[in-house]
Amino acid sequence: MPRIPLINKLDGLDARQQEVLGAILAGPRGKIEGPLMAALHNPELADKWQQLGAALRYNTSLPPRLSEIAILVTARAWDCQLEWHIHEKIAREAGVEPALVEAIRHGKRPEGADADALAIHDFVRELQADKRVSQPAYDKVLARWGVKGTVELTALSGYYSMVAMTLNAHEFPMPGGAAPPLAPLK
Repeated sequence: MPRIPLINKLDGLDARQQEVLGAILAGPRGKIEGPLMAALHNPELADKWQQLGAALRYNTSLPPRLSEIAILVTARAWDCQLEWHIHEKIAREAGVEPALVEAIRHGKRPEGADADALAIHDFVRELQADKRVSQPAYDKVLARWGVKGTVELTALSGYYSMVAMTLNAHEFPMPGGAAPPLAPLK
């Protein structure tokens, strides 16, 4: 059970909450799930949250495959079971190779991955683990995706950290009693 009530329907919502929920349902997600179900307790927060999330998930210069790698690295860094559960499927659909997914799941660098995937992985892993990005890792992302892509990648990792914090703090349950997909790292 989550620690707070989660909002996923119009019943009992005030006019502003209904308006924001309608915008979420009409947007690229087409549904409400995850942290927006908590954020909707503050409709202004939920509205800004869903706008930022949509911009970072659907409207960056990074291909979806690489964005999903960044999200999985972030989910693993936060040991966020639900974030991983949701995005593992999306990542696979976006073309992230099973071996790469499994390497990230186990906290390993995906050595056999292509250069783009490794650049994204290394940048986000360093940012999450070290709270900084080394010059070599930064330079690889900057050279490949420019200033815009580097800013977007940083924001994407930060946004999904906020998602993970929300899911973990409020103890969002796994859907349908699914088993947690992440084992503790040693």
